[in-house]
Amino acid sequence: MFSRLATRLPKSSGLAPPRLSTQTRFVSRSAIEGSKGRSMPARPSRATAPVSNNIEATLTIRDGPVFHGTAFGANSNISGEAVFTTSLVGYPESMTDPSYRGQILVFTQPLIGNYGVPSSERDEFNLLKYFESPHIQCAGVVVADVAIQYSHWTAVESLGEWCAREGVPAISGVDTRAIVTYLREQGSSLARISIGDEYDADEDEGYIDPGAINLVKRVSTKAPFVVASPNATFHIALIDCGVKENILRSLVNRGASVTVFPYNYPIHKVADNFDGVFISNGPGDPTHCQETVYNLARLMETSSVPVMGICLGHQLLALAVGARTIKLKYGNRAHNIPALDLTTGQCHITSQNHGYAVDASTLPSDFKEYFVNLNDGSNEGMMHKTRPIFSTQFHPEAKGGPMDSSYLFDKYLQNVQLFKENQKVYRDNRPSQLMIDILSKERVGVEPSPLANAA
Repeated sequence: MFSRLATRLPKSSGLAPPRLSTQTRFVSRSAIEGSKGRSMPARPSRATAPVSNNIEATLTIRDGPVFHGTAFGANSNISGEAVFTTSLVGYPESMTDPSYRGQILVFTQPLIGNYGVPSSERDEFNLLKYFESPHIQCAGVVVADVAIQYSHWTAVESLGEWCAREGVPAISGVDTRAIVTYLREQGSSLARISIGDEYDADEDEGYIDPGAINLVKRVSTKAPFVVASPNATFHIALIDCGVKENILRSLVNRGASVTVFPYNYPIHKVADNFDGVFISNGPGDPTHCQETVYNLARLMETSSVPVMGICLGHQLLALAVGARTIKLKYGNRAHNIPALDLTTGQCHITSQNHGYAVDASTLPSDFKEYFVNLNDGSNEGMMHKTRPIFSTQFHPEAKGGPMDSSYLFDKYLQNVQLFKENQKVYRDNRPSQLMIDILSKERVGVEPSPLANAA
């Protein structure tokens, strides 16, 4: 099957990423040497020494209020988009979620860090057990109170130690209620965390707008990798826009091996080698991903494989069928958001993390709304009226968070099963042992880097 993948690729295309055959040559030597994954050039460490006790820190919101507190974590200054989450638990998962890339994360839960930070242990699928990616993805952290002493059987370090090791500055001792009130009234805003001296808010060049950067390019794997499921029944192609580990786990746990492709990979060229296509979550403005939108449009024109998208994947799928997306005032980031299933009338409590939404009024006639947000009325999903294509704005794989909607993975794989059964000629698309051995087993070439670097 691997050879079929390589031979079907176009010789040249303005939209195509590096050819898979080239990547194969790149990884072959590592595979022969027995490596379990691709060895990438080392990047400079972002780690800093933890800030000293009682060092002042400042959160400055552009054209808004200034909040003074105490620094913890890394001794560095950063800027980004200030957003808030009302989730009560799951700060390790939230902070490592690639969808938070470039954002300063304000926690409304008064005390953060009390159960510490777990290890980077991996499960039987080589996926991280306690994190959604290998590194902290948010630019900075804001809390009312941080726990210096922690207690939990999985913990190996404190929140402050972790942030320092990952090069992420943080501030505590601020009124997060006032910050959230401002963000709800004014909308998500650019902000800056400064350690030591207060930052001069008049220096506009000090604020970096993540919305102007293609963040998906930063978090997507740079080459395909495979997550194999023992005794797999299906083989799914996943477009990585910043995929969470638990999305991969939710698929392989259900008997589907997954090959993960870069966000701009021409998936329509190889879709026939897979039993389904999946589009992951990710950060930022979906309109930056025009290559992905184009590839998805071609996919739906040329292939009948089942398709599912989550979060950014939902937005990109909507753009591919001609709908529009809008930026929400302050977004939805929580574990307790009600979403109504318009096909059954059931309400599900969902986990969400997004600043953009699909304008349901622009969906084409062959699609219909699937879910709607009962708090703000925004669109939470869509489905094709006749084909096995659907997507959700919320996260059915929530971790931590409610699992009300995890059945959607079962629904997707049921669509895949029906698709395979209805094919005139049965094709075994499961990955070959050669493909499993030769491809990396984890994300390739993805390391956090300051947004000030070239986009």
